[in-house]
Amino acid sequence: MICPYCGTDHDRVIDSRASEGGLVIRRRRECLGCERRYTTYERVEKTHRLMVVKKDGSRVPFDPDNVRKGLLAACGKRPIPEELKSRLVREVEDELHREFDREVPSVEIGRRVAVRLREIDGIAYIRYASEHHDFSSLEELAEELRDLRSRTPNLPNQRDLF
Repeated sequence: MICPYCGTDHDRVIDSRASEGGLVIRRRRECLGCERRYTTYERVEKTHRLMVVKKDGSRVPFDPDNVRKGLLAACGKRPIPEELKSRLVREVEDELHREFDREVPSVEIGRRVAVRLREIDGIAYIRYASEHHDFSSLEELAEELRDLRSRTPNLPNQRDLF
């Protein structure tokens, strides 16, 4: 590993441990040049690429950055910690790789993100759902708001949302 502080390519591993179900290895390292410590993470490389089947039938390689972009757009300026957003993306990605061999429908990815986002922040969920559920009318959106309110009673009143 190249030291992020001095650029030396000579270090020693102080501690290693598996995390996230063994899919990621966290290593604590010490540079033998400047003696500073830093942490690296190693992910298991997938042997096959998961393909996303879009609504129009086209297929593209799965890219967690696309999930992250959609999530960031939905969260906007909501007070949601970055670590929570990153964990949501990692969990969805790991779950998809475990449950799907080669292809996954894009609507399934959207559904899994929405389910998790619903538990984190109601406003961000509605923003995300309005894009990914393709509501065709205000009544459908209002119904989703009623459903959300019935599941999470601590959300603000509907009149406060508009």
